[in-house]
Amino acid sequence: MGLAIIVGSILGLLSGLGTGGGSLLIIYLTMLQGWNQDDARLVNLMFFIPAAVIASCFCIRQGKLPVKKVLPGMIGACVSAFIFSYIAGSIHPMWIKKLFGILLVATGAREICYRERKRR
Repeated sequence: MGLAIIVGSILGLLSGLGTGGGSLLIIYLTMLQGWNQDDARLVNLMFFIPAAVIASCFCIRQGKLPVKKVLPGMIGACVSAFIFSYIAGSIHPMWIKKLFGILLVATGAREICYRERKRR
């Protein structure tokens, strides 16, 4: 229980900073706690929905989130999440694990190789 509170606090900190942490939560649950991928994904959603709402409210209050600009993307993301959540139910968990691993490696490679672009 104590470790779960520490991990939850660290992931909450990452959410508050806007860096997410869902990938870390899934890794923690599957590799360290022995959960299956489906249960870890569900817990990840239940953890980050309230965290994202809270962090977004603070960003809106601070004027850092241009709601009108991001609203179309938010709607597209919700529609895609609905469709692909339904599709994911028909994909074998092994393939979801492999796709998730590829996504983590690609994201890590991008972060290592990322260079900030000059603004005009």
